[in-house]
Amino acid sequence: MTRKLNPAHCSALMRMVNQSAYFAYTGIHLVRLDHGYAAVEAEITEQLCNPFGTVHGGVYASVIDTVTYWAAYGNRDEDAGFTTLDLQVNHLAMAQKGKLLATATAVKEGRSVCLCEAVIEDETGRILAHGTSKLLILEGRQRIGDALQYLGFPPLPPKFLPHQKS
Repeated sequence: MTRKLNPAHCSALMRMVNQSAYFAYTGIHLVRLDHGYAAVEAEITEQLCNPFGTVHGGVYASVIDTVTYWAAYGNRDEDAGFTTLDLQVNHLAMAQKGKLLATATAVKEGRSVCLCEAVIEDETGRILAHGTSKLLILEGRQRIGDALQYLGFPPLPPKFLPHQKS
């Protein structure tokens, strides 16, 4: 049986993540978090563009790396962290304005590695990039508690709701 994510945890986590320096700099916002699923958005700004006025390919890589991390996060215990082992990015179309909308799902989770898949679309639904990420599961390392401490945030509500008897 899948444990139910605590909405209060997800809301507080998204606030913390979205206020972090990297997210603030890139304009990436975590907008949805669930079991094996995440969604992020980023407004296309001049700082995300290459000299030709289109989104830099490294931005697609960063967005895919980010959204796949959070897709994996929803399935693991609170003391688990992740680090990217392998990131594959397929650049499919250019974008110059609007928003990048990325979604990711956890395809397969093993004891030590999680495979996630992501798609970045523009606001019309046109696919801009597709990618996969293999994440190493780090039990007890690179935990959310470590990020909270680094960023000076208070503890989050529990990640999962208590089991309810039917």
